[in-house]
Amino acid sequence: MLQSARGQRVDLRPGREMKTPQVIRESPVLLLQLQLLLLLLTGVCIDGYKPVIIVHGILDGPKQFNTIAFHINKTHPGTNVTVIDLYDNWASLEPMWKQVQGFRKVFDNIVQKAPDGVHLVCFSQGGLICRALLSMAPDHNVHTFVSLSSPQAGQYGDTEYLKKVFPDCTKKLVFHLCYNRVGQKVSICNYWNDPHHRPRYLQGNSFLAVLNGDRPHNNMKAWRENFLRIKKLVLIGGPDDGVITPWQSSHFGFYDSDENIVEMRNQESYKNDTFGLKTLDARGDMSVCVHSGVKHIQWHSNYTVFRTCIEKWLT
Repeated sequence: MLQSARGQRVDLRPGREMKTPQVIRESPVLLLQLQLLLLLLTGVCIDGYKPVIIVHGILDGPKQFNTIAFHINKTHPGTNVTVIDLYDNWASLEPMWKQVQGFRKVFDNIVQKAPDGVHLVCFSQGGLICRALLSMAPDHNVHTFVSLSSPQAGQYGDTEYLKKVFPDCTKKLVFHLCYNRVGQKVSICNYWNDPHHRPRYLQGNSFLAVLNGDRPHNNMKAWRENFLRIKKLVLIGGPDDGVITPWQSSHFGFYDSDENIVEMRNQESYKNDTFGLKTLDARGDMSVCVHSGVKHIQWHSNYTVFRTCIEKWLT
């Protein structure tokens, strides 16, 4: 039942013949207000939440994200969730710039149909793909960018993923394979950041060094402006990840040449605001979420992580 401004009751239950009260019939303003209220009541469940786009990580694909899609729809009913089905499993080792272009075609198609904006949830390697995509898209309308356990400052560690790609190589030797034109055709090499070979990284890395502005280029100003179109950046990671190395890379921290951790706000890319990180922080539009006890492949299925770090930003 809906009560009018003068206390008369209007029965809005389905199947009931609704007669417009005389006070409403005689007042066009009240009738218009009632019509607008009915539109709001019938539309809130359909149009209340922005679409969510999910980008998977290295050596996985859409099926790994069924749980987080379920959580999103359970807490925000009616949300349109799309897990982009591109570069799955071994195809995720394709060069990062190639993947960015592929994901962008699907991304642009979704964004064009969502005038009120979208949210991005991007896992592991996918977080770097999404940041590159956001930097290159001048008209995107992404509201929240969730970077879920992603090596945003790079990767340098002996992990099971490294062994799958380079089974006979340790982290100290990977730079020999990665920092050349052949190595840069493998995705993990595109964000391999060896702190002991900084000059080789700056010269031979064609993706992360450019994306982070470590190596200056002509698109830096435009990319920075594009990235800053987001309204919220959510950085999620933790000390028991076991893959992202150092784990602080998920929060833009990284090793110095002695493998001591340099936190985000002490990084040159932050201090120089090369791609907008310092500006986002100053705007109050950056959220850093740390969870212990979560392994790398558990981030997107862990309900506690979803509830405490992600859910509130997907409205």
